[in-house]
Amino acid sequence: MPGQLTALLKETNGVVDEDGTDIVWSLDRVVEQNLQFWSPDTFPGLYMPFDPLLFFGDNGGGDQFAFVLTPERPDIFVWDHENDSRLWAARELKDYLHRSLVGEGDWYR
Repeated sequence: MPGQLTALLKETNGVVDEDGTDIVWSLDRVVEQNLQFWSPDTFPGLYMPFDPLLFFGDNGGGDQFAFVLTPERPDIFVWDHENDSRLWAARELKDYLHRSLVGEGDWYR
């Protein structure tokens, strides 16, 4: 798990915005969601592989945020569940937190 995320989860075990959206999930949810996404039986043939991603939060509407594990990098990407695109969203976790807590709507588009 990326060091930035590990440190945040040790302090907070998740971050919820003023609307109740889990912008950073609890550790239990991070584990649960990623095991589901990494399972070959979850979305067979429906989406590109999720193996290189570590999901850790969402926008409340289905889009999910992730670190790229392979190759490891600090950037945050968003996975659009409607079209399976993976778009850059933030430079690193601190930038992501700022953008998601200050931004409105789909701030990452």
